[in-house]
Amino acid sequence: MTTPIEDYAVLSNCRSAALVSAEGSVDWLCLPRYDSGSMFGALLGDESHGAWSLRPTDPDAVATRRYDDGTFVLITRWETATGVAEVHDAMPIDEGVEALVRRVVGISGGMDFVSEVRFRFDYARAIPWVRQIGHAHDHAILAVAGPDSVVLRGPRLIAVDTAHRALWTTVAGESVDSVLSWGPSWQQPPAAIDVDATLKRTTEWWAEWAGRVEAAGEHADLVTRSLLVLRALTHSETGGIVAAATTSLPEAFGGERNWDYRYVWLRDAALTLSAYIDHGYLEAAHRWRTWLLRAIAGDPADVQIMYGIAGERDLPEREITSLPGYDGARPVRIGNGAVDQYQADVIGEVMVALEAARDAGVEETTFSWSLQRALLDQLVDWFDRPDNGIWEMRGDPHFFTHSRAMVWAALDRGIRAVERDGLDGEVDTWRALRDRARADIDSRGVHADGWFTQHFDTDEVDASLLILPQVGFCAYDDPRMLATVARMEQTLMPDGWLLRYRTTGVDGLAGDEHPFLACSFWLVRQYTHSGRRADAVALMRRLTAVANDVGLLSEEYDPGSGRQAGNTPQALSHLALVGAADALGVTEPPTVG
Repeated sequence: MTTPIEDYAVLSNCRSAALVSAEGSVDWLCLPRYDSGSMFGALLGDESHGAWSLRPTDPDAVATRRYDDGTFVLITRWETATGVAEVHDAMPIDEGVEALVRRVVGISGGMDFVSEVRFRFDYARAIPWVRQIGHAHDHAILAVAGPDSVVLRGPRLIAVDTAHRALWTTVAGESVDSVLSWGPSWQQPPAAIDVDATLKRTTEWWAEWAGRVEAAGEHADLVTRSLLVLRALTHSETGGIVAAATTSLPEAFGGERNWDYRYVWLRDAALTLSAYIDHGYLEAAHRWRTWLLRAIAGDPADVQIMYGIAGERDLPEREITSLPGYDGARPVRIGNGAVDQYQADVIGEVMVALEAARDAGVEETTFSWSLQRALLDQLVDWFDRPDNGIWEMRGDPHFFTHSRAMVWAALDRGIRAVERDGLDGEVDTWRALRDRARADIDSRGVHADGWFTQHFDTDEVDASLLILPQVGFCAYDDPRMLATVARMEQTLMPDGWLLRYRTTGVDGLAGDEHPFLACSFWLVRQYTHSGRRADAVALMRRLTAVANDVGLLSEEYDPGSGRQAGNTPQALSHLALVGAADALGVTEPPTVG
């Protein structure tokens, strides 16, 4: 039976991530980076595609789980008729240590445990050679295939068919450690680690980071967890911010809308940067701006909408047949063909985020402003070019209204940098084109009945239009925005959840999709700032109820089945949650009495 997406918790060392099911199985792990080939790929197939299960032998064992406060140390508490025990799962934060620690702690009585591991490297295309390398008091197996090797230390593992299995009893006061460590296959096997010291450092590192979050109100815990998710998706060495930890989890169950999100979209990273800045994490602004300078170095005409974690440019999309897909949803894709698209809004998101960094006190440098000027110069050259839009439509390009508004926003930020902050630039050219962008939207992007349209050649609306007041193109209570929201409520909210758009063929794909969680969080902001606070509060409560038991959100939600859908955890969903909660907090009515 396929494990629901919402049953997964994520572990992270800020270089890669693992997904652990509520039943104690690691079903997704890519080492050493988020975008490496999977060694556990059961998420997109079954246990035969790689998994590591650790749980009581009692099939009636009952589990509850939580993260250790402010960390990504996952604690799963198991209760059986014979005792209580916990499994503490973590990926060590230490640099140079690519590992997964699973510690079983006896709380009361005794409990029989089984650990069963199946290694399947490179998206289940390689079954490694496995051999025992430990001794009587230090059991270990070594698995090697191609460039990868892993050592698994812990209770003695015995080969059973194509798996390795260990059985033991944990009693109160006792702990049993299993540690999986990755290393290049041509080097000596990774050395053993001090588990006590490693868990202590990892817990303290996450707790210190989370302890700087200032969040209050009804959703404070989810805001903190969401900011932690954004940090978990930010590579500690390169500064690249990936959109999600997974690939090919379906937007529509059984469908073809399955994409690889383990890359750095300039848009999503810029929006994440804004959330960091709003909550005081200015070092993230420095690091991401440096990443951006490296990634887009060269001819501005070659700027891409996304890059690899270290700034790689080649992300060819291809299908992987070795993994059958989540509950059979095909194809499984690695790479992303949208890398070759033109999306006119991206430079706008980058310029908005970098202005926010400047306003927060991140000092502009000669190189950083030169970068922004180069981006604006390229935007000038591309001004009359239609695009594929924020949602990466695979149909014909259009003049998307949201994209044109973000072109306006990019030029507006450039003008403000010159006029307000004393920087240099072609302000007359930028001002003329900024005014043209506004005039284009006013004349071609507004329906006769008063709402903004998805693009200049349609009567449809699109949830991305909710971004217009967020970047200052218009007021939240502008009559056109109010009409746009009313039209969205009529056409994009059949179940009370906001769709991105109606899938009527403009995106070039077959089938439908489920409501996109970020869009509904944007609607919370819109309701909040346009005098509909009661609607905002009600929608926010419904949205936050969708988060799983450890506070994680995927990309979409199926209200019919009550299931999360799409890649997980999704940065855009979590940063939109933070923005919605911040909006509710800013406009919160004063306490009476």
